[in-house]
Amino acid sequence: MTTLTMFIVAVFVIGYFFIAIESVTKVNKAAIALLMFVGCWTIFMFDPGQYISTAIGDKIGTVVSETIEHHLGSTATTLFFLMGAMTIVELVDQNGGFNFVRDTLKTKSKKALLWRIAFMTFILSAILDNLTTSIVMIMILRKLVSDHKDRIIYAALVVIAANSGGAFSPIGDVTTIMLWNKGVITAGGVLKEIILPSIVSMVIPAYVLSFSLKGELAVPEGKGGELGSSDFTAVQRKIVFFLGVGGLIFVPIFKSITHLPPFVGILLVLGLLWTVTEAFYSKLPKAAGKSQMQKRVSNMLSRIDMSTILFFLGILMAVACLETIGVLTQLGTGLNTVFDGNHYLVTGIIGVLSSIVDNVPLVAGCMGMYPVDPSVGGDMSVDGIFWQLLAYCAGVGGSMLIIGSAAGVVVMGLEKITFGWYMKKISWIALLGYLAGIGVYWVEKTVIGL
Repeated sequence: MTTLTMFIVAVFVIGYFFIAIESVTKVNKAAIALLMFVGCWTIFMFDPGQYISTAIGDKIGTVVSETIEHHLGSTATTLFFLMGAMTIVELVDQNGGFNFVRDTLKTKSKKALLWRIAFMTFILSAILDNLTTSIVMIMILRKLVSDHKDRIIYAALVVIAANSGGAFSPIGDVTTIMLWNKGVITAGGVLKEIILPSIVSMVIPAYVLSFSLKGELAVPEGKGGELGSSDFTAVQRKIVFFLGVGGLIFVPIFKSITHLPPFVGILLVLGLLWTVTEAFYSKLPKAAGKSQMQKRVSNMLSRIDMSTILFFLGILMAVACLETIGVLTQLGTGLNTVFDGNHYLVTGIIGVLSSIVDNVPLVAGCMGMYPVDPSVGGDMSVDGIFWQLLAYCAGVGGSMLIIGSAAGVVVMGLEKITFGWYMKKISWIALLGYLAGIGVYWVEKTVIGL
């Protein structure tokens, strides 16, 4: 590792440390993430030629700009997907679209609500994706739980359940989509062999967290009725719901048909829903239309939490710098050497690392490092132990830290959960479920012989 590389890694580590102690410094994590992003790439520019062979002479600026723009394009797809999904969910929520889900979950018992939230999140995240599901569940939780101390416990479980649900579905998480598209796992294989470990990784944390919730829930003031009040008719509210939620379900189908990135599908749904709701508003009486102005998409877009978006931008672009200098690839190769090809240990550590840095470049690095074994039944073959464990570990491992997954980051922003609180109260519980899931997979392969 060169001196320049060590400086870049040091900037990332220092930035990450200050993000972790946000509750102590009172400095917004988005500000630190942006400084970390700019700092890493600025140091990179001292000698980019050692990382990009074509970055020499008068071509340095052009080549590095193309590299950053490539990573920025990849990052922007996540950001636009996030903004589109948040707006769609908010629009459906504001117009009462999630009332039936709320009614299904509603109960006076805190423990009963915990289990309902866990399984509903788990199922939805496999159908939609863990990010969108987390947004939906937090919106519903705000209508059911008034006490913020209780709500952040439920919110933490949403993160765990969403990541676990996304891990066994080929469309439930970005990393499983990557592995599925690459052809190293199949939909049938991952559903059959990863579903049980994923359930265990969710159930054990839910069981532990249930001990911290006792008694009955108080009805949130002013929120005991509908999830969203609207002058829309019942038929119009159903149309909004089916366009919104049905559209989210349609996004992976749209991707498989057109091969366009998921954010294009989310923007298609947003544009369609925006057009339909504007048509509905245009038919309302003028007085009613004015009272509903805050519920129109144009106003919802202005209320997007930009600090969360900028935090995402900073983190992903800083990680992109680590990817460009080859640190992540070196780390993966080193793990394979140290653990002598033990795939349970290698993928297990990769899962732990995915809670610290973004799991997408980690999985991408693994796909580049390890060739697919053409033979059938080997650990590195299609649906082999390594690839299935990688899908599980990269997805579920992100639950161990609040910033370890897209679901965690968005819940952190929506419910103002601090890094320190999550690490102290939740991380060890998520780790327990994570390890138990790996144990279940080992039993499936070694004892049962699946």
